[in-house]
Amino acid sequence: MSEQHSSTPGALWQGHETPNDQESYEVTRKDLPLHCPMSGMSLWNSHPRVFLPIEETGHAKCPYCGAEYTLIDK
Repeated sequence: MSEQHSSTPGALWQGHETPNDQESYEVTRKDLPLHCPMSGMSLWNSHPRVFLPIEETGHAKCPYCGAEYTLIDK
């Protein structure tokens, strides 16, 4: 049986079918409030959603998966 994936690519994870399959992501102010996993990512095989404070420093790291986020339009 062949496995089919359906996804709605988002600006951050375009081309990635599973959440958190990258170690780092660049985000913009339109992605705020920032949470991991991001909107549109498959949640069935990920961790609980956690909101990440990125506004002050421009950087945030998810405590669950270790994904690092950088705010590119401070």
